[in-house]
Amino acid sequence: MESLAFDSDDLDVTEDFLSRAYARMRIASGTPGSTRASIRRTGVPSVSVDELALDFEMDYSVTPLGRVCLCVVHEGTVRDHGFQGVEDSFGPGDVVLFAPPDLPYAGRICNARYNITMLDPALLSQVATGPDGSRPVRLTGHRPRSAAAAQHLKRTIIHLRDTVLSDPEIADQPLIAATASQHLAASVLAAFPNTALDEPAGADRDTVRPAVLRRALAYIDDHADQPVTVADIAGAAHVTVRALQYAFRRHLDTTPLAQLRRVRLAHAHRDLVTAGPGDGVTVTRIAARWGFHHPGRFASLYRDTYRRAPHRTLSDG
Repeated sequence: MESLAFDSDDLDVTEDFLSRAYARMRIASGTPGSTRASIRRTGVPSVSVDELALDFEMDYSVTPLGRVCLCVVHEGTVRDHGFQGVEDSFGPGDVVLFAPPDLPYAGRICNARYNITMLDPALLSQVATGPDGSRPVRLTGHRPRSAAAAQHLKRTIIHLRDTVLSDPEIADQPLIAATASQHLAASVLAAFPNTALDEPAGADRDTVRPAVLRRALAYIDDHADQPVTVADIAGAAHVTVRALQYAFRRHLDTTPLAQLRRVRLAHAHRDLVTAGPGDGVTVTRIAARWGFHHPGRFASLYRDTYRRAPHRTLSDG
């Protein structure tokens, strides 16, 4: 797990830190008064979440980061933000894409408190297309499709920051890190216009056969203890992601990731049943092992499925 913390009221020190933490950054001017900067980062290799509070005005000019960079403004404004063909300003409550990963951008921070969430662009392709990355996904707009889509993405970012990344023991669980990263990528695709298609084309529908589901279900069963993406399952079933999703919706009335969650829950149930009183295991530890990073939600899902609380199963084991 990655983390950093920075506090300073020296603009030269702040400029140097921003340039090292992100990309080349230029603080061209500051207004009289406070020059305090505070930055907190938590993250895993593919995703990071930063909270920044800059009590001054500054111009910024950022070289391409090679990451999908999202901004959620809490207070203050981001003015005259621009990249190729786009000029915009953002205020409290706005959630935006700063720029495509391969483009520079510039603008002005005005006494702002905001969030920057960065993720590996490959995550978008892994979630939406296929494991070989032959059809990379691009975001085609810097504003979300709707206010509802923006709110959902903000809730996803807050959940990632406060529930997953706030606890190193949770974030360091490989299944949890992979699941949380995929969830964020899926939320980004749901929020922003992009080049991925939502519904399968005719050729994809034609590939739906019983053997496709058998291969997909077998792969899920065999790899439930590993980080798995929808694209991984589609690759094992020898179909596109769209065709796989179509097959699961049409024939099983579910999704590939929902099926993966059910299989992992069954494994967690087995571990709770077989745990001995002297093993020193806990419900939280077993849940985390199988990718469930929120104990309360795990307990609720477990009760809905097995009609009892998970701690009861553990104590009776």
